[in-house]
Parts: sequence; structure tokens; C-alpha cells
Amino acid sequence: MTDVVLKLSARDFVHADLVSCGWSGSALHLAGVATQLERARLGEVDYLAVCPATDIPVAKGGVDYRVKEGAGTLWQLAVHPALRSCGIGTFLVGAAELRIRNRGLRQAELGVEEDNPRARTLYERLGYVAYDRQPDSWDEQAPDGSLRRRETMCTLMRKQLS
Repeated sequence: MTDVVLKLSARDFVHADLVSCGWSGSALHLAGVATQLERARLGEVDYLAVCPATDIPVAKGGVDYRVKEGAGTLWQLAVHPALRSCGIGTFLVGAAELRIRNRGLRQAELGVEEDNPRARTLYERLGYVAYDRQPDSWDEQAPDGSLRRRETMCTLMRKQLS
């Protein structure tokens, strides 16, 4: 078997990327991402796309600078399901941490759903340490178009950036 190596780059996520990111969530989720792009224009957040040479996103996620003073909070991190466990999530988190450091901040934070041990393992491997728990909730769109409220418990994690 031959390993395939993807050359990845991280860039700002743009409105035109929404059409190719249906893998990341429902139409409701993508509408929320579109809203975050306005916040990115205002400098409140960075919203990233990780792309191979095709320049079509295979991962996306944001850094919010308004959640906690002195820290960048990673959120909405997602990797195309067919490409998970290929190092793309690690690349995405590294790109997000670089954005945080470029703003002169030295702390990254995130919340990981407690029913997502795979993601938590990744974050721990990347140096994030749990420090608290917090409930979270948001509206989700079901396949039939109906809305339901997702309620979950998240472990809050942080990392000191060098």
C-alpha cells in the first residue's frame, strides 16, 4: 500500500467556500458560518479553511477573540469525515494557534463535547489540558428540516502557546 501525502495550506474561509462545505453541517450550520464571516471581516474572529492543492476546503474552524480576554477560543472545528485521522485536524489546530500568536496572545482555549473522546484525545495530544466543565446548547437542523435543541456537556481545555 502506498501512502498518499496531501500538501495542505490554511487560508481565510470565504463566502464562496460555503457551497463546498456541506459535509461540515446542515444548511442552518452553514448559515451560521456565513454570519461568522462578517465577524471575521470586523476582526472579531478568524475563520480558517484548510485546503489541498485544489483549494477546496477539507477542514474548517474558527478562533473567537471575544470569548475570553487574552485568549483565542477555537470553535466549530471540523474535518471532512472521509479524511479524519490523516493529520488534517492537527494541521487546522496548528494554523489556528498561529493566528492566536500573531495577535500577540499566548493562550488558546476550546470546549470539547464529552461524548467526543476522539477529539479530546487529539487536543490532549496537542498539549491542551482540561480545567473545567460547562453545559452548551445550540439549534440543530434534522435531515427533514425540523429544528431541535442540542444540549451537551463540554470539557473546557486550554493550552499555553510559546
